[in-house]
Amino acid sequence: MTKEEIENGTADMEIDQREPLNGERSELNAVPDDFNANYLKVYYGKLFPHADIFKWMSYGNDGKHPGCDESYFGRREFSFTLDNDIYLRFQSFNSASKLENSIKEKCPFKVDIGPVYSVDPAKRHAYAQSGNNVFTPVEKELVFDIDMTDYDDVRYCCSGADVCLKCWTLMTIAIKVIDPALRDDFGFNHILWVYSGRRGVHCWVCDAKARRLTNEQRSSIAEYFRVYKGNENSQKKVSLISSALHPFLLRSYKVLEEFFEGNLLSNQSLFSTEERYEKILEMIPDESITSELRGKWQDNKKSSISKENINVDRWKHVKKILKSGKQKPQGLGKCVEEIVFSFSYPRLDMEVSKHMNHLLKAPFCIHPKTGRVCVPIDPNRCEEFDPTAVPTLSKLLEEINMGGLGTDDDAEWDRTSLGKSIRFFRSSFLQPLLKSCKEEIENSYNAKLQHSKTSLTW
Repeated sequence: MTKEEIENGTADMEIDQREPLNGERSELNAVPDDFNANYLKVYYGKLFPHADIFKWMSYGNDGKHPGCDESYFGRREFSFTLDNDIYLRFQSFNSASKLENSIKEKCPFKVDIGPVYSVDPAKRHAYAQSGNNVFTPVEKELVFDIDMTDYDDVRYCCSGADVCLKCWTLMTIAIKVIDPALRDDFGFNHILWVYSGRRGVHCWVCDAKARRLTNEQRSSIAEYFRVYKGNENSQKKVSLISSALHPFLLRSYKVLEEFFEGNLLSNQSLFSTEERYEKILEMIPDESITSELRGKWQDNKKSSISKENINVDRWKHVKKILKSGKQKPQGLGKCVEEIVFSFSYPRLDMEVSKHMNHLLKAPFCIHPKTGRVCVPIDPNRCEEFDPTAVPTLSKLLEEINMGGLGTDDDAEWDRTSLGKSIRFFRSSFLQPLLKSCKEEIENSYNAKLQHSKTSLTW
């Protein structure tokens, strides 16, 4: 499969047999870095985990148990975004093979997953014409979407769609704050974190009780996490009114403080210029304190303190004067915490979480702007995740070429850098989820049988 065949879409998916010499990057194996729609044909044909997506979205309703709902998967909405922004909504499939064949045939740039509806979404118009208004979402994972662009007012290394390891810390913080709260405060167990492919993370909460939440209940959970309430025009974006922090906020603050002081202060150079430290001083509601700090820092402009240390030292000045034993005006008591929350607390897209009918990009899609795979993130090791090291479409195609012909098509991905991500998806998320789902189906089926026996006895 040569470079030209891939670019022209004429590749028949045969793998080049030539072995490169030690240290040689074979030109026959090399694939251009630019995103090419024809690369997707190979990716969807050989690497995309179609069967795993089907198993996940079926939640045990695979027809192998008499208690299964065999219509379940067929009522799930999929959406395909094709080349030239052609958008196909309300796609539905009643089997794994039909989903796989459609993806391979249409080769979508993006696959979005929507809710499970009361009826087959592809037949919604027929139901509407019958006069029965029965087309409504009945299940959807509780999802969260966190985008780096929402942090542009507090990150100075990048802006817009650009992301680097310095600002990716903000995504790490978000996972470390939200994941334990979902598990400990709400009792959810089956949670999947996924890299968006470019500048953010997605969270899928897949427990049965999460999928069946109403919009009102979803809104309540989203509001529970809502601390950052500012906009670009407001000076104070976080207001911690109570004298004592809520237990969730107290736990969160321990995470925020660690990363704020150990990482963000220096990496984002939050106090390095007058423009930047003025943004922080504006959050202190006491003019005498801000004047004192401003005067001290302006007098020290010619100080020998290194740029690396100036951020840490100035933050110490702020903490010392705000936490001192001197009398504090109203609203000053939680000022240190409010500054830390403002610069580091997760900023959620609230509307994504509140509504059941919101679609979200499927894991293992390829982002067309970066060519990166939307791989799962291990929340227990999220500080090790490097978005710049994620497998790319061109890299995966090179690895396929270098790997030669395999004996097991199902394990093609296992010979690429995508293998680690798929194995993690299966072992840490999919297998425990399906075990739980099948237990629920079994228990529900037995309960119905028991109820039926009891009714017959009467």
